[in-house]
Order: sequence, then structure tokens, then C-alpha cells
Amino acid sequence: MPVDLHLHSTCSDGTDSPETVVALAAAQGLTAIALTDHDTLAGIDDAAAAASSAGIGFIAGVELSLQWDLGGMHLLVYHLGQAPGPLQDRLAGLQDGRSGRNQLIVERLVALGWPITSDEVVEESGGGVVGRPHIAAVLVRMGAADSISDAFDRWLAQGRPAYVSRPRLTPAEAIILARRSGAVPVLAHPHTIGVSADEYRTAFRNLAELGLAGIEAYYSEYPEELRLHLADIATGLGLIATGGSDYHGTYKPGLSVGTGHGDLRVPDEVVDAIGAVARPEELRQ
Repeated sequence: MPVDLHLHSTCSDGTDSPETVVALAAAQGLTAIALTDHDTLAGIDDAAAAASSAGIGFIAGVELSLQWDLGGMHLLVYHLGQAPGPLQDRLAGLQDGRSGRNQLIVERLVALGWPITSDEVVEESGGGVVGRPHIAAVLVRMGAADSISDAFDRWLAQGRPAYVSRPRLTPAEAIILARRSGAVPVLAHPHTIGVSADEYRTAFRNLAELGLAGIEAYYSEYPEELRLHLADIATGLGLIATGGSDYHGTYKPGLSVGTGHGDLRVPDEVVDAIGAVARPEELRQ
């Protein structure tokens, strides 16, 4: 049976609660899921409880945006518990960096003639970690953009008028912190890292030497041929080929939990492969 190891909730930049995300997974007949909100573990307890009630396997996770000059590099970290640890301790600082960046974005938009307020953005987030999709949603409502993606293209993406960078971990820092926390670091949607097809193997190999455990090969936006190609590369490097929908609710229209655009299937053996890499709490540094 299929699984989905890349899901977002209202605790970061999704539009569905952790419990609703689990319910959607159950409706799809999934055997396991991972909640991977950005820079936060806030939804883990609720999602774990809902998954237990629904009889679905659950992996606690998080998604990190990394400092990578060639493009956008994101790291999915699996089996990251709520207890204190090297990476868990850094999440609070990453969240503070997001908050400061969001305030600067709001100030830039006001200067550009759009009277957006921080209170509106926080309300849009539902009290979770505020991200640019929440700002984008407010911009759509006030007529500054036609859609979430259009808001990014016009105002919020890198190089656009309201873009503001924020502190991020380097790939080495994030991977090492994840490993020291007993967790399993996996490269998310590798097409965003900004290297050519010929350079993928070298980039993956370099990250594997730092401790990367897997590559998100089975991804919603990839055709089947690319999914299988990335899975072959991962296997050849001794890495796990993982996957997920990257579901965000209405912030990413057309994506469904478990099936992505309708043709996604992440094999359930990935769950055991990831679990075999995670270290129990008593062995963590």
C-alpha cells in the first residue's frame, strides 16, 4: 500500500489541521504518513494521536530551508522527536528568523502601496508558523495578485520587490544536526537545487558524504520516468528513494494527499528503510 512522507498542516503553511491531514490520508487508504511542517514540530502530537486512532503509521518530521547559492535546497528530516536535541534546539532560532523576515516583508509591501498588516497575516496562518504563503493569501484577497503562485511571481519570490532573505542552516549544518539528533535527513524535491541533470550525481554524492540518507525521488511534480531515474541514482549511491505529495491544502491547488496529481505512489517499504537509519534516543548525541 502507498504512503505519503511529505505533508504540511496549519502548523506551518498548509490549510488543513494535522487531524484533517490524517483523515485525508486514511480516506486514501495510506498505511503511513509523515507530517513535515516548516521549521516546527508543533503539529506532531495531534497528528500522531489522530494517526494512531486511524490505524495509520506515523513519522514525526520537519522540513528545513537551507542556505544554498545555486537554488532552493530543502531538507526533510524524519524521526525527529519532540524531546530536546541538537536540531530541535535550533528550530526555535529558525522560527525567530522567519518572524523577523515576515515583518520586513510586510513593511516592504506597505511601502509598495499595499496596506497589509501583520495581524492579517497571523490570522491567515491560524496561529501556526507564519510563512510567505500566508502573506500571499492576504495579497490575493486584497487584489494584489490573482493566486498564491502569482503573488510569489509578482512580489514574494527571490528577486521580486518584497523578497527578504532569512537565516538558514547550511546543508552540512542541517545534516549533521539531524544525524546527531538520531533523525534521518532526506533531500526534498531535488529539482529545486539548481544543478544540471549531469551534476545531480555529484551533488547527491557530496551530500551523502555529509550524512544525507535519502532523496525524494517519488514527488508529485515529477513524471514517472524521472521518479524512477532519481530512485536509480539514489540506490546507486546507497541512499533511500523516498517520496511524498508535498500537500499544502488550498495553497497548492490540484494536489491530493497520497496521490499528488493522481499518479503518485510511494512504496511502503520506504518507511522501514527510513526507520532502519533512525537511532533510538539513548544512542543520540
